[in-house]
Amino acid sequence: MLPIPAEELNGSGTLGPYWTFYRAVVAEQLTRWLPDQPSVVLDLSGGRGRWSGQAARAGHRVIELLDFRRSTSLSLTSASLTSQSSSSQSLNSQSPSSPLMPDPQARLRDAGRVRHVRADDLAFLPDESVDAVVAEERAMSIELMAESAMSDVFRVLRPGGRALICVDSLVLGMAILAEQEQWQHLRQTGEVMLVPWPDGSITRCFSSAQLRELLTGAGLEVEWVRPRTVLSPSTVDHVLGSDARSLAWLVRTELDAHPDDDDTVGIHLVASARKT
Repeated sequence: MLPIPAEELNGSGTLGPYWTFYRAVVAEQLTRWLPDQPSVVLDLSGGRGRWSGQAARAGHRVIELLDFRRSTSLSLTSASLTSQSSSSQSLNSQSPSSPLMPDPQARLRDAGRVRHVRADDLAFLPDESVDAVVAEERAMSIELMAESAMSDVFRVLRPGGRALICVDSLVLGMAILAEQEQWQHLRQTGEVMLVPWPDGSITRCFSSAQLRELLTGAGLEVEWVRPRTVLSPSTVDHVLGSDARSLAWLVRTELDAHPDDDDTVGIHLVASARKT
């Protein structure tokens, strides 16, 4: 299966049905993963509000970190902390093209359920103060010092607390390098792979073994590692094109598969880990 072209990741391509499926998979996976009882959830997913809002609607108290180092992607949420009027203006001007962008009206509805904190680390949180940490939206790939960030995650998690981590895969990294004709780098090694993103930023891509090492190195016990999706965009497009009502069936098929540690497919890897 060929990986998704890099331009699709910025929402400028034509894989609309696939991104509808992708978002549905993430939402259902998060629903299954979140604690059964009302808990304190820390969201490190970049301040876009989609996943913090879902956790809040499930009855959890959510702390959503707005990271100064990601100011470009956080223009909406940073403004919302300044004033309600500037928030409304940002909501109206936000580009709708990103495939993972939440509904602005839903973000407004969730605003009273989520505490927003602007910081570039977790020093504001005391030890063992949260029950779950969600780091979606490639958070630990954008955070190049992921080891330091995961040590902070371990510190703030209560014993028994869990972390859900999403990163860019080596498959994606090698696809981007191929598009850039960086042929000399197209080989898998045990070294850290840092890849220039189409927008000029840098992403860190992981194998499943490297992702496990990141989590265990922080002191966490890995529960599972898997590709975010294994169904190809062409398969999703064909099935949804035949019957739009099949989305729920596709999502169940995806999540009921067990491709543990298979990092030969998929643009993202996702892992769940626990603090014992």
